[in-house]
Amino acid sequence: MKIVIADKSHSIYAEIICKTIAQAAEVRGTGIAKRKPEYIISKMENGNAVIALDNDKFAGFCYIEAWGHGKFVANSGLIVHPDYRKLGLAKKIKKVIFNHSRTKFPDAKVFSITTGLAVMKLNSDLGYKPVTFSELTDDQSFWNGCQTCKNFDVLTRTNQQMCLCTGMLFDPEKQQKEETKEVKESRFQKLKQKLKKKDKK
Repeated sequence: MKIVIADKSHSIYAEIICKTIAQAAEVRGTGIAKRKPEYIISKMENGNAVIALDNDKFAGFCYIEAWGHGKFVANSGLIVHPDYRKLGLAKKIKKVIFNHSRTKFPDAKVFSITTGLAVMKLNSDLGYKPVTFSELTDDQSFWNGCQTCKNFDVLTRTNQQMCLCTGMLFDPEKQQKEETKEVKESRFQKLKQKLKKKDKK
C-alpha cells in the first residue's frame, strides 16, 4: 500500500473515486458533497490531492481546496474504498493530506465540516478544534459547493450559520502559541522538580 501526492497520471482513477464518494453518501444517508471526475482530475493535475493505491488498485483519496485567497484550506473528499475500510487507512491518508496542506499553505487555517464521528476524531488528533461556522471561510464559492449535499436546505435556512455538519479548525498561529506554552510549562515543571531535589539534600 502506498499513499502518494496525486498527479496527472492518476486521472484514470477519477471515475471510481467519484463513484465511491457517491455510494458512501447513499449508505450513510448524511451530507457528502458529490464531485465530478473533471473536478477530481483538476485537483490531481495541480498537485492538490493524495491517493492511496494497492499496487494499481484504488484504495483511498483526499484533496485540498483553498479559499479566501489561500487564507483557508480544507481537506475534502476523504474516501476509502469499501475493500480497504477498517484498516486504519483513512487516518494515514488524513495525516498525509494534512501535512501536504501545511507544506503548500503554511500560513493558512485548515478547516473541516463533517457529519462523521470518525473524521472528527481524526481532525482532533491533528489539532483541529470545534468552531462555529462564522470562524470558517466566508468565501461563497466554498458554501456553494454544498449544493450537492442532501442537507443544503438546512444550511440555506440558517443563513449558513449552522447545519448538520460540525465545523472544525486548525489555526497554525494558535497552535504555535499553545505548543510554546506547553514547552515553557514543561521546563517550569522540570525546574521545580530540580529545586525540590536540592532542598531535600
